[in-house]
Amino acid sequence: MNKLSLIIQREYLAKVRNKSFVIMTFLSPILMVGMIVLIAYLTKVNDDGTKVISILNESDYFSNDFNSTQHTAYVRFNDISLETAIDSTARAGYVGLLYIPHDEDLERVASNAFFYTGTTPNSSLIDGLENTFRARLREHRLQQLGVSAEEFARMDKSFEIKTSTFEGVQNLKGINEIKAAIGGGFGYLIMMFIIIYGGFVMRSVIEEKTSRIIEVIISSVKPFQLMLGKIIGTSLAGLTQFAIWILSAGLLLSIAFVIFDIDPAALKTGGDMANGMGMAAPLPSASQTMNLYAQEIFNIPWLMLICFFVVYFVLGYLIYSSIYAAIGAAVDNETDTQQFIFPIILPLILAIYVGFFSVFNNPHGPIAVGFSLFPLTSPIVMLMRLPGGIGEGGVPVWQLITSILLLIATFIGIVWLAAKIYRVGILMYGKKASYKELFKWLKY
Repeated sequence: MNKLSLIIQREYLAKVRNKSFVIMTFLSPILMVGMIVLIAYLTKVNDDGTKVISILNESDYFSNDFNSTQHTAYVRFNDISLETAIDSTARAGYVGLLYIPHDEDLERVASNAFFYTGTTPNSSLIDGLENTFRARLREHRLQQLGVSAEEFARMDKSFEIKTSTFEGVQNLKGINEIKAAIGGGFGYLIMMFIIIYGGFVMRSVIEEKTSRIIEVIISSVKPFQLMLGKIIGTSLAGLTQFAIWILSAGLLLSIAFVIFDIDPAALKTGGDMANGMGMAAPLPSASQTMNLYAQEIFNIPWLMLICFFVVYFVLGYLIYSSIYAAIGAAVDNETDTQQFIFPIILPLILAIYVGFFSVFNNPHGPIAVGFSLFPLTSPIVMLMRLPGGIGEGGVPVWQLITSILLLIATFIGIVWLAAKIYRVGILMYGKKASYKELFKWLKY
């Protein structure tokens, strides 16, 4: 046991004292926050420009249908030819020209309308124009059926149903997707760290094997102790990096609260949107809705989520790093690892994509539950489900416990198998390992 602790200490210190480790540990949170701010700023700058569209309307319709907004402005041409209007639009640098031909029938006017542009327009711009035509045609058709303009306005009024829990708390559209995306972010971190730190373990084994240092090391320790020490030492280095990132994120979040004058206590208390009768309150305003979304995100059980993130990170990493260590022992150089790497990362990639599709649509469906219990995908998919809570309305306790127990059992089984490969492969030189060869080593 003393030898194992020495190996763990050696691997841990070798990682945390590495200059790139130190730099990325403290620089990554700043880079991530900076990247988010930069993307938000660039998006804002990109959307700040106003798109100008010229209109040549030769008909008696649509005179008041196209009105300028914050992002779209309309310039109307009168008493000029279509060719002149196209030329003027191109020379002025406008987005395009909307041509509405003359005709007595609205249906023919709309069907013969045309939008001329210098380049292919984006879909949102076309959708806006089509929606205007569609609304005008719908009103015209209803009027032909005897529906007045006032009656059409009442019919066309949008409707949004108010939803509430049984306790009277306002429900929010898309909050389940937001929670799944947050859990997916944690799951994605696990996948990236498994790949990165698993690669560290594999390269460390290959370097010691090719330099023949491994022959000296295993004269003092057992191969199993060496493999386990490398895995645990690297795992502790990863947890150290995560802890620093979490503290940095908390500090940056506190600074953001101060800069934007956000009161965290206010987010905790204002969630009850019910009146004294236990019924849902009237539909909130846009600012109230934003506050509700902020409150829902704030009320996510972050401490529970972080604790289980550590649990699933450790167990998932231990499983995959054992496989990486076995691969490193089986080959002589990093080039030979390519045939073994893809089958390892395939379950991780599958977990990300299947998790997003299944958890977003139905977090309690059979696909989401199955992948959150399967040990090779559960560290990612289960974290996508956990932001919804544990127990009623969230992940059932039995599923959470079963998932963790299966991970532990899988880790024990894979370590046992990996140790067999490691024990034989660590002293094998000059021979390319194949799947058939690895299977033989498992029988030794």
